[in-house]
Amino acid sequence: MEHGDFNFLLATDSYKVTHYKQYPPNTSKVYSYFECRAKKTESTKIQKVKYDKTVFYGLQYILHKYLKGKVVTPQKITEAKEVYREHFQDDVFNEKGWEYILEKYDGHLPIEIKAVPEGSVIPRGNVLFTVESTDPECYWLTNWVETILVQIWYPITVATNSREQKKILARYLLETSGNLDKLEYKLHDFGYRGVSSQETAGIGASAHLVNFKGTDTVAGICVIKKYYGTKDPVPGFSVPAAEHSTITAWGKDHERDAFEHIVRQFPNVPVSIVSDSYDIYNACEKIWGEDLRSLIESRSADAPLVIRPDSGDPLDTVLKVLEILGRKFCTTENSKGYKVLPPYIRVIQGDGVDINTLQEIVAGMKKHRWSIENVGFGSGGALLQKLTRDLLSCCFKCSFVVTNGLGLNVFKDPVADPNKRSKKGRLSLHRTPTGDFVTLEEGKGALEEYGPDLLQTVFRNGVILKTYTFDEVRDNAKIRDCDLEESVD
Repeated sequence: MEHGDFNFLLATDSYKVTHYKQYPPNTSKVYSYFECRAKKTESTKIQKVKYDKTVFYGLQYILHKYLKGKVVTPQKITEAKEVYREHFQDDVFNEKGWEYILEKYDGHLPIEIKAVPEGSVIPRGNVLFTVESTDPECYWLTNWVETILVQIWYPITVATNSREQKKILARYLLETSGNLDKLEYKLHDFGYRGVSSQETAGIGASAHLVNFKGTDTVAGICVIKKYYGTKDPVPGFSVPAAEHSTITAWGKDHERDAFEHIVRQFPNVPVSIVSDSYDIYNACEKIWGEDLRSLIESRSADAPLVIRPDSGDPLDTVLKVLEILGRKFCTTENSKGYKVLPPYIRVIQGDGVDINTLQEIVAGMKKHRWSIENVGFGSGGALLQKLTRDLLSCCFKCSFVVTNGLGLNVFKDPVADPNKRSKKGRLSLHRTPTGDFVTLEEGKGALEEYGPDLLQTVFRNGVILKTYTFDEVRDNAKIRDCDLEESVD
């Protein structure tokens, strides 16, 4: 059975089950849109990250997994009817409406979705996709699907947050090294164990891989291969790495033996070794810097030892580790005048890394004349879990209806919060000759000074009409020169 045990008729907020009874009589169309609302001004609080632009990503996954094909069956109608009767203690379920969809459309959803290309970087406050019913009898279906479609807030937010961190790393890497070599490997996904489910892991990790190529969350690779596809065999990479158990299992008195054993196990690829099981500074000074120094020096730039601190204040720890390693292995000065460790040894900071601490660490490194070349970063919960729909103000609002054969532009405009004022009428998204994005309201369409509508039909009546490869998504989201114009503090 298509879609397996998943019942789309149960995949909505409870109150939406009753909404078909609430629209005006003789309503024949409902048209709604999704946006990340423009951020309201907060004069009392300094925002460290602006998030002025968002990365549109994840709709294709939702369409493929939950909306395409036959989603309505007799069994699912029966199941939903029974659940809702108990849930509401009343017969409020729109059984007739779902039977109509089953009979006329063979269980396919009579809606049309238009969206911007996946990976598009769009300023807040612009329409990102629209939804409308394609059958007058199914006007109520437009906002039924809001619940599942708005879950796109999560991949959008992960991809946006990840891209902002990439911009930070790019600016400081360029400033302290003069190039962007290995930028795509500078922020590694450590978030698998820190998310709420396997599905969250897959969606979130794939969203991070829009911007980077390093991950330990294998679920993201599986999502990308199944729902997007890439020209390369895999879209994300990792390296052998130690965890505390593979160090502490040797006993405290044999930490050196653990280090040496692991390094020798992987002579031809990078190997990351957590080094703070007991004393990170002694490990860098004595074990790495003296006992095993010749072994480390024999490694190549393609197979460096990567030392991982995992405790303490992130900036203080990184700086102290770099200073110790700099003394023990000596440094060179690059063309920008910043210190660089020998290519066979590097550091990865994976503890306490979020977008704010990342900024603090790279700024601190620059201040102390260390190139960002020396350090990579790993992020877990802050990358994939410590996010909410409110961060980018993701919302889905009705803007146009047809009742009694007449179209009406509709909107909300709360007196207590002007920021929540919604858009009116049918919408289109355009680029001006100067490259700015503009959303046109009230069905105005493309005026002479604007280009074509960027919203493309991706789904209609159960069929996916437009898809994107992951390579296309990455290309749409890539960092461009204009993203790096902001000066480094």
